Amino acid sequence: MVIVKFDPVFEKTVKKIKDASLKNKVKKQIINILKNPDIGKPMRFTRKGTREVYIPLFRLSYLYLKDKNVVLLLNLHHKDEQ
Repeated sequence: MVIVKFDPVFEKTVKKIKDASLKNKVKKQIINILKNPDIGKPMRFTRKGTREVYIPLFRLSYLYLKDKNVVLLLNLHHKDEQ
């Protein structure tokens, strides 16, 4: 089973979300990531090793450590703020 860890930046961002439908979309994507950690798009250059999944208007960044079987949720940011 995959272990989930949360970066403080991710926790702070998710706590600020007031829209219930967006929170549900985030939860569904997290469940999808836990079922298949390789689902996200691999990032390149300075963010190499991380992955991203798209939630309309937002991107959820995470790091999957295969050897430890850990998913670290890094950040949830607007697609224009990269």
